[in-house]
Amino acid sequence: MLGASSSLVTVMSPFENYTKLAVAVIWVAWLLYWFISAFGNKAAARVDGWASFLTYRVPLILAFLLLFGRALGRFWPWLGQRFLPHGMAWPCVGLAVLLLGLAFACWARVALGRNWSATVQLKQGHELVTAGPYRWVRHPIYTGMLSGVLGSALVIGEWRGLIALVLVFASFAYKLRHEESWMREQFGATYTEYMRHTKALIPGLL
Repeated sequence: MLGASSSLVTVMSPFENYTKLAVAVIWVAWLLYWFISAFGNKAAARVDGWASFLTYRVPLILAFLLLFGRALGRFWPWLGQRFLPHGMAWPCVGLAVLLLGLAFACWARVALGRNWSATVQLKQGHELVTAGPYRWVRHPIYTGMLSGVLGSALVIGEWRGLIALVLVFASFAYKLRHEESWMREQFGATYTEYMRHTKALIPGLL
């Protein structure tokens, strides 16, 4: 019985390592697409200031350092402690959530077209997009990215993944409120009505 248990651990460990590597590859591929697709966007008419930019960007950087920086566990060992058991089930679920989440974000990016920007901006000739995934949530890119981080946390199975998820959520919560104040100024009652019948991140809930 002991021998069988040891054998199981030996088989599972490489699988978990491969899924963690897959998480990194998926995010790199997604970031490459994100970078390439940024070319050709509309020129900015209004750009956010540095103080606000750092308020939502720094938590994102810290979150991805937690996801991919295992060395941080040398300084804070509890970050590397597991909240999920070892095995194949959770990494498989996590990879599925990661892929679906980032695919959803890409769909939203395509729907947004040349109005997209990485920072809080209003574009010249900015359009209010309510088609595609924007029919269901006001910020589907954030929904997709949060799902991607959740999926990554399920693959990793360690507390650092959940803390990364909290940081990303906090970043997006601040950023979307800031964006929406600008959108209300730009589109007035039209955007207010859109907010009234469309949730920010989770259809019917949030």
